[in-house]
Amino acid sequence: MKLDSHQHFWIYDAAQYPWIAPGSPLQRDWLPPDLAPLLAAAALDGCIAVQARQTIEESRWLLELAEHHSIIKGVVGWVDLRSPEVERELAALAPHPKFSGVRHVVQDEPDPRFILRPDFNAGVSALREFGLRYDVLIFERHLPAAIEFVDRHPNQTFILDHVAKPRIKDGILSPWDRNMRELAKRQNVYCKLSGMVTEADPQRWTPQVLQPYIDVVLAAFEPRRLMYGSDWPVMLLAGNDYARWYRTVTVAIEKLSKAEQARIMGGTAAEAYGI
Repeated sequence: MKLDSHQHFWIYDAAQYPWIAPGSPLQRDWLPPDLAPLLAAAALDGCIAVQARQTIEESRWLLELAEHHSIIKGVVGWVDLRSPEVERELAALAPHPKFSGVRHVVQDEPDPRFILRPDFNAGVSALREFGLRYDVLIFERHLPAAIEFVDRHPNQTFILDHVAKPRIKDGILSPWDRNMRELAKRQNVYCKLSGMVTEADPQRWTPQVLQPYIDVVLAAFEPRRLMYGSDWPVMLLAGNDYARWYRTVTVAIEKLSKAEQARIMGGTAAEAYGI
């Protein structure tokens, strides 16, 4: 199975999606019929739909979409992991066969050590009981705290989004590279090869600019724990069409064996999300 491990759907509403800037190309509805031909053109079998707003209603809506659109193989939704009701809310969602995991937008939290909050960690501890994964969405400055966070949950499966958003636009590798190698020592952590173009210069990025960052995660996580993702339609903010990003990744990994390429282009995501 070939999978896109990271993309989003929404029915646009300014109040519900305040992170979408005025005049952005994202200010419209983005739904499975928009993505399906892009996946087909890339010979991909399906995708993982990831939350784009922090409401449990959106989690339910994504699962409804998954029931009607076979391209959606799994859903990473949202529940308030800080809530004393978290187990009840997880119990309501977890029976759905396509509910794969949970994500919180840690990168937007004012507290740089939010990910270490006791109430948040109590919620994360509840995920394993329901067989759910946790997607880690952070900036590179959060990596030291994220390493400490992962160490608190050695039996939980974690999936790092967007290679932890390094400072690609500025061409800075360190200390991101060291921290990524340290995080990758934890065998319960997977990494998505996604979301890189929006951290680069949107008008001037090239595959060559991204290659040093791809090389770091490829060496650190190896194909067994690295997965392709598009971050569609957010990728459009970087003037990036789906085919261009797909080509960028496939060319970057073409030196690998066929089996290793197959892991990155679908096998890893299928394993990590239990597809």
